[in-house]
Amino acid sequence: MDHFQIKDGVLHAEDVALPAIAEAVGTPVYVYSEATLRRHARVFREALSILPKTHFAFAVKSNPNLAVLRVLKEEGFGADVVSIGEARRALAAGIPGADIVFSGVGKTDEELAEALESGIGQFNLESEEEGIELARIAHEKGLTATAALRVNPDVDAGTHDKISTGKADNKFGVPYFAAKDIFARLSALPGMSLRGLAVHIGSQITNLDPSRAAFAKMGVMLADLRAAGHTITHVDLGGGLGVPYRVGEQLPGPDDYAAMVADVTKDWDVTVMFEPGRVITGNSGVLVSKVVRVKRGANNPFVVVDAAMNDLARPAMYDAWHDCVAVCPNGETMTANVVGPICESSDTFAKNREMDAVQTGDLVAFRTAGAYGATMANTYNSRPLVPEVLVSGDRYAVVANRIEPATILAAEQVPDWLK
Repeated sequence: MDHFQIKDGVLHAEDVALPAIAEAVGTPVYVYSEATLRRHARVFREALSILPKTHFAFAVKSNPNLAVLRVLKEEGFGADVVSIGEARRALAAGIPGADIVFSGVGKTDEELAEALESGIGQFNLESEEEGIELARIAHEKGLTATAALRVNPDVDAGTHDKISTGKADNKFGVPYFAAKDIFARLSALPGMSLRGLAVHIGSQITNLDPSRAAFAKMGVMLADLRAAGHTITHVDLGGGLGVPYRVGEQLPGPDDYAAMVADVTKDWDVTVMFEPGRVITGNSGVLVSKVVRVKRGANNPFVVVDAAMNDLARPAMYDAWHDCVAVCPNGETMTANVVGPICESSDTFAKNREMDAVQTGDLVAFRTAGAYGATMANTYNSRPLVPEVLVSGDRYAVVANRIEPATILAAEQVPDWLK
């Protein structure tokens, strides 16, 4: 459930009509519902409350907006970060360093050092080499790095290839067959407190069987490490639970996921860690755009909108589906191609889509845009960087300003020899 509903013929975010935001802020614009964020966070936490010991760290990469992070901090979430920039954001939002998990395959020495000094709660090590570097830096600073070893279980999540992370040829984690020896060597290093294991097989998971298989392999690894004399207190199961992008789509929910996890981990006696992202933020946001014109096509018309692939990259990158609905539907429908103004054929949001009928000047909303939307936006074609708005009941605030091309241009210089 989300809090974007038609009221009196107009699509609202909670109690605010989207046309009011579009008129005040302009389009395109991302709009988030605070009530939806809180509801999704609570549903996820409550589902997993059947486990005796848990830790929740929101995957910042899905939506790093400070206001969003502050809401989730209030709901008891830490942060899962994959860069020092994301760690700084989480800290700025008030999330304690101890509740931050630092993931990511390419952490630099500078990032590791800053994260240690910031009191980051856990480093998820992606390689033995990274572990050696982290231990060295921590030891030189007189600190101890708390870490978990990420293991690649060679399990296909059955998701899009570009968001699959658990197959043997993916870049993430250490090979399953080598993990026990690597764990033993890293745990012996001064400056290192290796307390657990981590696994994450991909994003937008719509079938729980691959996750069950991966987690079962981690259970075997856990037992083997304990038998070898290692102390394991934490296992990080990552995130990746999918969300419905199409009306009527039925997917496993947090309750289904929790039941599976509880079954697989019943004998583990660890703190089970989770890093949900999309399942919290996906349906909490929409991208509102204005129809520039409706252009006649050879087969179906082209609905040209003022949002583009630089504002919402997922369709161009992943052939992803986002429902496109009229903000003020009139009950009529049309079959059309929905496209943006960028000079790329990939700047297409929908092809041959049965949708609400719209015309020049109408507003449309791309649904389920709260995750991997604004955070992936860019300024291709020298377009502005899209703003973000948070709605709470009958009030709203701009939580990220539109960054105009002139601001970006002002950061560039022409060298003396070209003047």
